[in-house]
Amino acid sequence: MPGPLNRTLANCGWAIGGLLAAAALTTGGTTVYTWLLAGDALSFLCAAALTARCGEPPSAARTVATSAGPATAPRPTSPWRDRTYLAYTATEAVLFLDDAVFKVGLPLWIAHATHAPSGLAPLLMVLSNVLVIALQVPLARFGATSRAARTLLLPVAACFTIGGIALTVSAATDIAVAVTALTAAAIAFTLAEILHATASWELSLALAPERSQGAYLGVHGLAQSAQRSAGPLAVTAAIAAGPLGWTVFGAGIALTCVIQHRLVRDHLPKPSLSVATATVSDH
Repeated sequence: MPGPLNRTLANCGWAIGGLLAAAALTTGGTTVYTWLLAGDALSFLCAAALTARCGEPPSAARTVATSAGPATAPRPTSPWRDRTYLAYTATEAVLFLDDAVFKVGLPLWIAHATHAPSGLAPLLMVLSNVLVIALQVPLARFGATSRAARTLLLPVAACFTIGGIALTVSAATDIAVAVTALTAAAIAFTLAEILHATASWELSLALAPERSQGAYLGVHGLAQSAQRSAGPLAVTAAIAAGPLGWTVFGAGIALTCVIQHRLVRDHLPKPSLSVATATVSDH
C-alpha cells in the first residue's frame, strides 16, 4: 500500500512544519525565519544522505519464448492517443485543487476576508495533516477495487460541496462562526483529499494498459503539475468573487467528480483489476 502509506508519512512532515510555521508567526522577527530556512536546507542534506544509501531492488528477468524462438512483445500503447485517459487526467487536475485551497486559498481568505485570527491558517494545515495521518491508510480499504474507487467519487463531490459552502459562511462577522466554518471547511477539503487520493491511485492504474503503465502514469502525473500552475489562479478567482465564489468553486469541483464518475464507468477492467488477493492499492 505505497500510495496511502507514502501520503501518511509525508503529512507527518507537513504537520511538524505547520507547527513550526505557526510558532514563527506567533514569535515574529527575522531571526526565526532565518533558522527555519537553515533547518529546511539541513533537512535536504539529510534526505540526500539517506537516499545515497538506497539501492534499486533487482528485477527478475523474463524471456517469452515459443518452439519457434523468442516471441516479440506487443508494442506499448501510447497514452497520448488514449482520449479517455487524457480526459480522465484533465478531470484529475481539477480534483487536485484541494492542494491550492490549503496552500494559497485559506491563508489569503483568512487574512483578507474573515474576522478569524491569521494564526488560524497554519493550525488548519496541521489539522489537515493530522487527519491524513490518522485516516489515509484506514480509508484506503474503501477503494481497494477499481469499482469501489469509482464509487468514492460521489462522497468526494459531497465533501467539496460542503467545503465550498463552509468557506462562504466563514465570511460572517462573528469570530466564533468564522472559526467554526473555517474548521469545517478544512475538514471537508481534507476528507475530499483523502478519498480522492485513494480513488486516484486505483483508477490511474486500472485505466492504464498493463504493458504501458509507466507511460500512462507519467501522463497522469501532469494533472498535479497543471494544478500547481493553475490552482493558485483558481482559488484567487474564487476569493475575488466574494463569499459566494467559494460555493461556486466547490460546486464546480463536485460537478467534475460526477463527470469523472461517468467517464470511467465503461472503461474499467472486467472483472475489476484489483481482486481480493492482490489489489492495486497493495502494489
